[in-house]
Amino acid sequence: MTASHPLSRRRFVQGLAGGGALAALGSWRAALAAPARAPAAATELRGTEFHLEIGETPVNFTGAARVGTTVNGQLPAPLLRWREGDTVTLHVTNRLREQTSIHWHGILLPTEMDGVPGLSFPGIDPGQTYTYRFDVRQSGTYWYHSHSGFQEQTGLYGAIVIDPRRRDPIASDRDYTVLLSDWTDEDPMRLFNKLKIMPDYYNRIQPSIESLRAQARDQGWSAALSERLMWERMRMNPSDLADVSGATYTFLTNGVTPAGNWTGLFRPGERVRLRFINGSAMTYFDVRIPGLKMTVVAADGQDVRPVDVDEFRIGVAETYDVIVEPMDERAYTIFSQAMDRSGYARATLAPRAGMQAEVPAVDRVQLLGMMDMGMAHDMGGGGHDMPGMAAGGGHGAMPGMDHGGHGSGAGQGGMVEVRHPYPTERGVSNSMLPDVVSTRLDDPGVGLRDNGRRVLTYADLRSMREPEDNRNPSREIELHLTGTMERYMWSFNGVKFSDAKPIVLRYGERVRFVLVNDTMMTHPIHLHGLWSDLESPDGAFQVRKHTISLNPAQRLSYRVSADARGNWAYHCHLLYHMEAGMFRAVVVE
Repeated sequence: MTASHPLSRRRFVQGLAGGGALAALGSWRAALAAPARAPAAATELRGTEFHLEIGETPVNFTGAARVGTTVNGQLPAPLLRWREGDTVTLHVTNRLREQTSIHWHGILLPTEMDGVPGLSFPGIDPGQTYTYRFDVRQSGTYWYHSHSGFQEQTGLYGAIVIDPRRRDPIASDRDYTVLLSDWTDEDPMRLFNKLKIMPDYYNRIQPSIESLRAQARDQGWSAALSERLMWERMRMNPSDLADVSGATYTFLTNGVTPAGNWTGLFRPGERVRLRFINGSAMTYFDVRIPGLKMTVVAADGQDVRPVDVDEFRIGVAETYDVIVEPMDERAYTIFSQAMDRSGYARATLAPRAGMQAEVPAVDRVQLLGMMDMGMAHDMGGGGHDMPGMAAGGGHGAMPGMDHGGHGSGAGQGGMVEVRHPYPTERGVSNSMLPDVVSTRLDDPGVGLRDNGRRVLTYADLRSMREPEDNRNPSREIELHLTGTMERYMWSFNGVKFSDAKPIVLRYGERVRFVLVNDTMMTHPIHLHGLWSDLESPDGAFQVRKHTISLNPAQRLSYRVSADARGNWAYHCHLLYHMEAGMFRAVVVE
């Protein structure tokens, strides 16, 4: 927030009631002077041939006129509705002054249609049109976004819904897409440069005298001082929950601010399907609808065995479909709070337009604990509350904890010691190594542990069908998620993308990827072009996903069938982590 627009904190976080794209105004002055109004809902485009034009559109979410990167003048981009079995053709025209691209996230397609400039295609130059054409081989909820620079942060993202060829087994009376995202008035490159200079720039919950007093009231001065000194000795920060926070972000639902209150209508007794998509650049959201039980029926576009929950965490780039059945003639709040509790996105389900429900208070911040640091003692617990604090951001790093031990398996809450962290490589872009890591599929993550609600975990997710190729892997590739706090460098195995060799797979082989999170941050890892079949702690197939989220000090494994030749991107989907080096090329030859 700049000094020229001194909004109150509450107004900044919640945004303007009518903040959004103002495509018809065509000038900064008009955008700023225009009365607040609700933006039109994103257009739904159906069929097999689409014309998408990428350009710039004035936007105003917080009272400050800015410019968004839009598709057909809309932010978010139009909802694309396809049908399984069809061949779709998408003509994408670039009206920007810089190169652009679109990646169809989670969609199986030829490598030249994947949309990653410099890896799978050349990119779309200004004034040029690129035609994507591919067969639709799946159904479910997906999304699309730019893979060029920071255009995803400035608005180039949209939803995809693919109807099954046969009758949808998930029956519903209403069907809504709920696309969550984060907006900043800052130039993303300026934001990125701030992180490189001062990685905790957006962290508003760092330890303070006041937080020490609050902890002492709960635990006593001796315990509070002992813990504070421990963190100081390790040069670590238990509040490293997010790099970018509500200090600069306004959180959106379908492109609408919390004050704008996007609303989906229902009749009491109807089955309502909500297709949640996390299209943000950097924000994990914890989603709940007070007063309604949610039944999770799909994850990353794949049907799963139904599971009833009160709340779920959705990592960047993940999708979850849920069914809700509101029985009463009342409004319900769709409440999506940021993992670091620095703000929230808000929407409403209601029988009539204009109705609202109470917006719950943001949960107290739960700080990282010994388990998140990968320390051998206290692996059974996690985190502690910081009473009475506003939330913020940070980054994550665990300096110098190389104390030995690596095993090949762990129970659902068991531990794996780390002895051989990098079988083939170890680069300088790493300053951390946990004592122990564990599978912990049943761990909902910091901020959600023991909160009194039924929270979804990966242990709950089980695909309705096994993969057609469910062979045992013939080899294993282990990658550690690594970073350094001083220079804001993120990487795999301590080697940033510019210094790394591609991961080469042989066409037709089945490979086990093992990911170990050596950092204190949660990371969503996405492999383009190929499915990731997450394994249970005993090595059996559990759930098929396109994006795998890892908590700090967690070790997960999944199988990949190399069934699509070409060059594929493999990266952390936290945008600034990817740009800082947590990216690899996977070549299937």
